[in-house]
Order: sequence, then C-alpha cells, then structure tokens
Amino acid sequence: MDTTGILDEALHRLHGTGPERLGRLSNHAPMAVEALAAHGQAGAVHRWLDLYARRLEEFPSRVEPVTDANWRSALGDPGRVADWIGHFERELAERPWREVLARWWPRLLPGLYGGSTHPVIRVGHAVRTLLAGEAAGAAGAVGVAATGPRLAELAHGLGYWAARHRPVAAPARLPGAAGAAAGLDAVPPVAVRDGGFPDRLDRVTALPVWADAVTEPGEAYDRLTELVRAATHRYAAYGHGEETMLVHAATAPNAVLRTLPALPRALWPASLRAAWTASAAVTAMYAPAAPVACVPPGAVTPEEVFELALAHGDEHVIKLADTALDVGDAPALAAALRAMELSDRLG
Repeated sequence: MDTTGILDEALHRLHGTGPERLGRLSNHAPMAVEALAAHGQAGAVHRWLDLYARRLEEFPSRVEPVTDANWRSALGDPGRVADWIGHFERELAERPWREVLARWWPRLLPGLYGGSTHPVIRVGHAVRTLLAGEAAGAAGAVGVAATGPRLAELAHGLGYWAARHRPVAAPARLPGAAGAAAGLDAVPPVAVRDGGFPDRLDRVTALPVWADAVTEPGEAYDRLTELVRAATHRYAAYGHGEETMLVHAATAPNAVLRTLPALPRALWPASLRAAWTASAAVTAMYAPAAPVACVPPGAVTPEEVFELALAHGDEHVIKLADTALDVGDAPALAAALRAMELSDRLG
C-alpha cells in the first residue's frame, strides 16, 4: 500500500486528462500507476508517466449535467463522459463510496463490454486502492484513507463506464464445461476477424454455459477466482493471437473479482456471469486456432517478474503482470513473461 503520497500525486496529475485519446483508445495510465504503487514501485510512477504522457489528451468538455432525472438518456453516450464523471464526483462527495458503488454497479454491469472492458478494469484498480486504504487504516496505519484523488479516480472510472456503457445480446447457450479452463477452450471463434472490438463483439452469438446457474455468492467468488486463473494461464499459450487484446480476457474478470468485497453479496452471481461473458467473448474474438508451447519460468520470483514488467514499460504488460501476481503461481508468471516477449516496449 502506497503511503508516500506519490499515487495521489499521479492520480491528481492524470485527472486533468481524458479517459481516451483519438476518440477510442483508452488512457491506461491510472490503471498502470495504481498497479505500480500496489507492488512497491511508487518511486517509478512519475518516470513511467513521463514516458506515457505523449499518449494523453486534455480532459473533454462538459455538455450538461447528468442528474437523477436524465441519467438513462445519457447512458452509453461517449460524448457525455465529462458530464458522467462530474455526476459521480458529486455523488461521492455526498455519500460513502461503497454506497455509490453498490447503487450503480447493477446499472452499469450489463454494459461492462463498452470501451473494450477498460472502464470496469479502471474501476477495479480504483476499488483495490480504496479497499487497501480501509484495511491499512483498520490496522492503525496513518495517511491511507479514501483521499480526494482516490475517490476522484473512482468517479473517473465509473463515469467512463457509464459513457461507454454497451450491453450485449445474450449469447446462445452452447454445451457447458466442467471448469473455467475447459470452458475457455470450448469457446468457438468468431467467423470474421476484422474491425475493432465493437464490430467483433457483435459477432459473438454463442458461448459455452459455465456460470449461468450459479446463485450462491461464495460459489460465485470461487468461480470468478478460477476464471481469472484460467484466463491468465491461457495467455502464455494463446497470447500470440493478439498480444494486447487477449490480456483483457484475464484483467477484466480480475477487475470484477477485486470489486466483489466492496459490493453486497447479492450482486456477486450476476457479476460472475458478466465477467465470464467478457472473458469468453474476448477469447472468441482474438484467440488463435492453436496454442504454442511456453517454457515455464525458472527460479524467478513474483517481485522480479513485476520489475521486468516495469522495465518493459508497456501498460498491458504491467497490467497482466499485476493480475499474474494476484494469481501467484508459476503458469501465471509465465504468462506475464510471455506478454513481455510479444509486446512492444514503451518508449
């Protein structure tokens, strides 16, 4: 847990920039700097930001305030992202952050697939920081409360999600699989693989049944943990299909998993189902037809893997390494190292 103030400085610096650039590419900096701070690399945050700064755009203009009366008409309108962020800033100033999150999570969850799942990933990073601050505060640490920049980051993440909200039609139910790994193996690829994420997402019409029948919150948590592990492991052998987009098959469900402890347990089963659809859809859109052999890492520690990810610099590499450390086993570390091989360095 970063208690140096560097994460807050970085978030404050970033909140003058927009959540996207070029009208479609996500600003990954808030997620990456949170991951760096979470893994003891706060000292590298501003140096990394200096390299990434050329990819940032100014914060967009506001149109009109989002209110309790008009929010439905603004949902899914990317041109209203500044209005949405402002709305959540006001809500978080008036109510506890957990209350705001619990109120909006079921409204936003059906549109988890917008923005290539980046908005929910950003929310997951923001929630992890807030939960870590609560835990540290309960243990007697000083200066780790829900600071202004950390609450503002949650507002930016939720606002981005609301603006990019994109539901999907329920896919046809294919025969199920015994576990998450087998379920991902059974995902049929989309027939046409051109266009961007939204175009491909429209072609995902059928997915294996895996999480549909789960109703008990504890089982939902366990299944989601299993899914994150399976998707992370799978990247090592299949990441060459699309080294960047396939990262989201693991990081999107992990963002949901990180958020569950802050949510009412009644929301956990629906969260699992949305996360499964996202991970399986990304697999359908981008996974290659055949795996490649991936040599497991030798005697390398999780800390060393994350230091290598930082040295590499690519934001998706950092985020996959972050998820791999959550999983914590050798196949997950192999996936993080594979992402470094496949991805271009930041520079």
